[in-house]
Order: sequence, then structure tokens, then C-alpha cells
Amino acid sequence: MTNIRLGIIGLGAQGNTYANFINENKVKNVVIGAICDIDPDKKALATENYPDIPFYNDYIDLLESGDVDAVVTTVPHYLHTEIGKAALNRNIHALLEKPADIYAEKVKEISDLAASKPELTFGIFFNQRTNPLYQKVKSLIDNGEIGQIRRTNWIITTWWRPQAYYDQSSWRATWDGEGGGVLVNQAPHQIDLLQWLCGLPEKVYANVKYGYQRKLNVDDDVTTVLDYGNGATGVFITCTHDVIGTDRLEITGDKGKILVEDSKKITIKRLKQSENEMNQTMTWADVAEIFKGDGIGDIYETDTFEFDSVWGEQHISVLENFAANIIDDTPLIAPGSDGINGVNFVNAIYLSSWLGKEVTVPVDPTEFKNALQHKINSEDK
Repeated sequence: MTNIRLGIIGLGAQGNTYANFINENKVKNVVIGAICDIDPDKKALATENYPDIPFYNDYIDLLESGDVDAVVTTVPHYLHTEIGKAALNRNIHALLEKPADIYAEKVKEISDLAASKPELTFGIFFNQRTNPLYQKVKSLIDNGEIGQIRRTNWIITTWWRPQAYYDQSSWRATWDGEGGGVLVNQAPHQIDLLQWLCGLPEKVYANVKYGYQRKLNVDDDVTTVLDYGNGATGVFITCTHDVIGTDRLEITGDKGKILVEDSKKITIKRLKQSENEMNQTMTWADVAEIFKGDGIGDIYETDTFEFDSVWGEQHISVLENFAANIIDDTPLIAPGSDGINGVNFVNAIYLSSWLGKEVTVPVDPTEFKNALQHKINSEDK
């Protein structure tokens, strides 16, 4: 197999973006096998832009057509695992959009199914993992450059969305249609990156605002305190109402600190001695010199790395990596089974907010499902 025939299920903004990339021959070893959408207007769009590509208004018909080797699920979140399982059960490779689902137990179900079919490729669209900047951050941490992590802080408020964004469709930013707000729509990439880089927290305590600055029922402002279980702590902050947003990730270890600014620049400060060693060996006179600024340059070294980002490049990289895994077993950058980590993380943030207390990760799936169902039932449509 040299070209993977990809079925695009959902021809919305994201699905159409992927279709354009493939149609313009920007994605190596991938062609469009078929397109599916329930919206008649999307059929007209597909006929105009992709006249030679089969179109289906039922994803089961697409899966059973023989037109595709793999599918990508650019649909509302609740449908990702449902469609993914239907594909795997028909021996079709599956690439899920983020988040993998709203419910962690559904991600476990599809992960277990995929594990029983090792000949099939099961991936998730965490395109930020292909970003050279975050790959560099991961290598710095994994190589012990900053030692044992003590604290993480990520402020990611560059998700400004005006009311007009939410008013585009009735399902957007609803518990029933989307399963949440900024945590399941805008921030899943950072949620995944944080656990990919630093591990999942064991406990979270969240202060979440619902409809704080927008007319909606779901979250548009989140502040969460993280407990990693080994003494390390963290804070994760995100929102959709900051028009002058901040993207700042700081990871502190006992041997140094990594600062990421605007997902473009890394500054790493490596201590010449670990903080533990300094604490045990330095005299108060030595410390006084540091406080005065005279010795500050003697205790650490600094490196900076700057990266450019080309729009679409990361999405193309995920598609190419997914195809390469099918063709020659190239390792997946983001295996589909990894999707459960971010979903567990988000489930815990929501449940902590609803209960008003710290919760463990992962949460009890039945407790979360019942709590979310209550939100859905009481939602003002």
C-alpha cells in the first residue's frame, strides 16, 4: 500500500481543512477516499470542491463502501469513539479528533478494541506533539536537564472567542451538544501536552466559571490547582474572554527551570548545582551575595531556543505519521490510547468544580457521567 484512502467524516471547518491539504497534495501517501456529512449543504460543498470523491450522508455507508482504508472523525466530541469503534470493527484504521471523547470509559472501550486488533492503526489528532518546540521541551525534561519536577504553571488564555463564535450553531458550547466549553474545545492540546511532558496529576482542585463572560452554559474560565502526588504541584489557567491572551508555560525542577513563551521561545536555566546541593552546602554569606545580585550569574547557565511555526504544518505531520504507521509501522506520535489521559484530566477538573472539592484522577466514571447528565438535563436550550 502506497496511498492511504482516507475517509473524512464531518466536512466542517476542520474536515474541510484536512480535505484541502490532501487535495492540494500536501500530505504524503494520503488521498481522499470518501467524504461524509449529514448536512445537505456540505454535500453541495463537496460536489463543488471535490467532484470526483464519493459522498455519503451516513458514516456506516461510508465504512461499508470499500472506498476507504482509514477515517478521521471531524465530528462533535460525543461521536468520536462511536465512529472510531465502528471503523475498527470493520477493519478500518481510525484517527480521532481531539478530545477522544467526553467520557473516559468510552475511550477505554475503543482503546481495548484497538489493542485486540494490533494490525490496525488507532491514532488521535494531538498535532501539538509534532511541534518541534514541545518535542524539544520533552527531550530536555526526559534527559534530566532540570532534574525532578517540582512545579508546573501554564497560563494559556490565547483562546479569545467573541459571542459570535458561539452563536454559529446551536450545539456549540452546550453540555448536550459539545460536552463542555474551553476545556473540551480549545484547551485539549495543552491538557495533553502538560500530561505528556510532566505526567498526570494525582489530584486536582478546580475553580471553573460557567458563562462568566459569555452567554452560554459551559466553562469559559478555568483555574485548576494540580497535585502530582510526589510533592510537586501545578496551576493550569485557561479562558476564552482574554483578548490580550497569555501563553506561558513554566516548569521548575530541582536542577533548573524551563520557560516557554508564546509557544515560540524556550529559555532553560540549568543550575550548576542542584537546589538540594546548594541548600546543604552554601553558607549564609554565599546566599547574601546571590541576594545582592553579585553571584547570581555563577549559579546557573542559560540557553534559549526559538522556533517558527507554519500554519497547517502540524496537522499535515499528524496525517503523514498516521499514514506511515499504516504503511510501514512508523511509531505513532500520538497513539489513540493516549487520549484517555486528557479526558481523565478534564473529567476531574469538571467534577472538582461541581463538587467544590479536590478529586483524584481518574474520577469514578459513573459519578462523572451522572453529574454531566444532570448538567445536560437542566441545560437551558
